[in-house]
Amino acid sequence: MFRSARVGAAAATALLALVLPLPAAASQLIDRDASGLRITLNAKGEALLTYHAAGQLKHVLAWGAINARTPSRAVPQEQFKIDYAGGWGKYRTVYWRNFGGSCRPYTGPPLPYFVTGCTAPDGSYWAAQNFPQPLPNLGYTPWTQAQRAVWLELSHWSGALPKLEIWQDRVYGNRWSEVFGRFTYLGQPIYGFGTTNYGAPTDGYGRLVYLDTFNPPAYGTGWRRENSFVSHNPTGVFCYGFYPFDPTKGGYEHPAGQTSTRGPGTGSRYRITAEGPGVTPDVAWEGDATTRLSAGTDDGLQAQMTALLHTLGDRSCLQGHN
Repeated sequence: MFRSARVGAAAATALLALVLPLPAAASQLIDRDASGLRITLNAKGEALLTYHAAGQLKHVLAWGAINARTPSRAVPQEQFKIDYAGGWGKYRTVYWRNFGGSCRPYTGPPLPYFVTGCTAPDGSYWAAQNFPQPLPNLGYTPWTQAQRAVWLELSHWSGALPKLEIWQDRVYGNRWSEVFGRFTYLGQPIYGFGTTNYGAPTDGYGRLVYLDTFNPPAYGTGWRRENSFVSHNPTGVFCYGFYPFDPTKGGYEHPAGQTSTRGPGTGSRYRITAEGPGVTPDVAWEGDATTRLSAGTDDGLQAQMTALLHTLGDRSCLQGHN
């Protein structure tokens, strides 16, 4: 990135975002469409990321966060400090050149969208994931470069991963399919304290859950992004019904001129990816659509799922249940 210390100083002065506490978004967003990533760690608890993006070789320094905090209005969520000048913003030297460090083999649990990772000397883990976060909802094929971008996300944690529990049922007299679940970390619900009118989190604790559907007849073949939504305060529960949607309402992006009703996006298989709290990794669940839940039938499973929702304590997800 820098050809000399003097050039480094000039470039660093021109940058407005050398050392940033980025908005907390789970395994924290570092860049988009990165390739050739390497991570090295040093004894100070810093990670140096080296990769190519936007036609440039980049050196990014990250430090200052691990795991996640229980939701609190008084204390900010964990998030990295990020120096996109490879340490110049923090140390006023071309730090990345003499960073040294190493990357012990990653021995942590399997992760979705895993790129690379390291096991730190203290036994904690650092990992990078490439997640196609900006895919358009309602099964549209991406039509802009921003929607096709893949997000490079960094995490640092020790101990257990966040936990996704997923169930399926039908709602409104067995007419529509539904998936619902609970999102927890170390036994505690994951939730935030506010959203925009369109459901996006407005604080560092809120977490989006992304639902993809496989081979949905309404959209076409392959995996399609159906929608995204938050886990609820204070239960960590979420629910989603596969209904027809008007793409011109609710803040959905849609290609120009394509305003017909979309869905329902029921498929043969579902994949749910959730942003881990703090700087824990993104986690995912994948499974077949429940064949026991065909329209107009009920073999007792529906009653079981309704009873389960009552035990989860989330009244908003009981809508549509008998």
